[in-house]
Amino acid sequence: MAAPSARCLWRALAPRCGWVLPGLEQRLAVPATARPYAAAAAKAAKKDAKRGRQEKAKEAAKEKPLPRRRPLMSKPVDDVYLTWLYRRPSYGLEQAVGMLKRFQELDFTHPKQFVYINVFLDMALQKKKKVDPFSSGVALPHRFTDEVNKVLVFTENEQEAEVAREHGAAIVGGVELIKWILEDEIQADFYVAVPAIIPKLIPLRNKLKKKYPSTKRNSLGSDIPRMVQFFRECHEYSVEDESVIKTRIARLDMPTEHIIANLKTIIQDICTFKPSNFDPIVQRLVIRSSTSEGLLLNLDGILPQVEKAEEKEEEDAADEDQQKPVQESVST
Repeated sequence: MAAPSARCLWRALAPRCGWVLPGLEQRLAVPATARPYAAAAAKAAKKDAKRGRQEKAKEAAKEKPLPRRRPLMSKPVDDVYLTWLYRRPSYGLEQAVGMLKRFQELDFTHPKQFVYINVFLDMALQKKKKVDPFSSGVALPHRFTDEVNKVLVFTENEQEAEVAREHGAAIVGGVELIKWILEDEIQADFYVAVPAIIPKLIPLRNKLKKKYPSTKRNSLGSDIPRMVQFFRECHEYSVEDESVIKTRIARLDMPTEHIIANLKTIIQDICTFKPSNFDPIVQRLVIRSSTSEGLLLNLDGILPQVEKAEEKEEEDAADEDQQKPVQESVST
């Protein structure tokens, strides 16, 4: 005997007096196994229709002409103008420094504020290679601060250690310093070493990274007085955000020619990090003071004259080619 709940369900679904629930016969006629396939087909059709609408929208967007952008004008004719309608003006180096000094006078700001440069770099090389972010120290022709860098000298020779102390090294020692450096108990701005101790400093390579003593950075050698003096007074800069250098170069109250000399010294050092047969590494250069707006500089006369050197090499090669037939004729 069927359970009461099953009997009630049968009576609810069974036809009564020839009356059938709407759509019940069609549902019962379709096999249960066919329903999932029908749902999948409907879903696929819906997806195809959506894809078709997207393709039509893309084709319509391609056919629609792009709005023409108004070319930027070169120079405004009035004191009040919309900056986005004009190209950013560029200035000569001497003119820009003079403008910064004038801004300071008009704004009544501190006359001894720092002067900064933002250098935007092209780090690209061939075949998707690029120049790795770097840091460097350079001796400026005109110092603008009394700050002295903290230099640590690695040596196990007592005479060399005494010389390092006499010339201003903040910390001098041998392998006993490794533990304290790894534990951040000792820190310095620059690390200098003599060749005899460098094999024992391998544990510090990952810790010091770019500051690890090396001949490339002129921090590995036997001339301790020269190295200590250079790194105590040198100006350090580094690449930020993969392709930008932001550093101070002078004080605004310094003579204009001193500011220009410091800037050119830093730019020439930056240019050594990319081979001269590629595009110049310096793409844009902006100068400003602590309280002024940035002024875009014209790079003419600032970047090293690589082209003239290349032309000279070509001329020398041409002269050699002309001399070869003469030499050959003499030898015959």
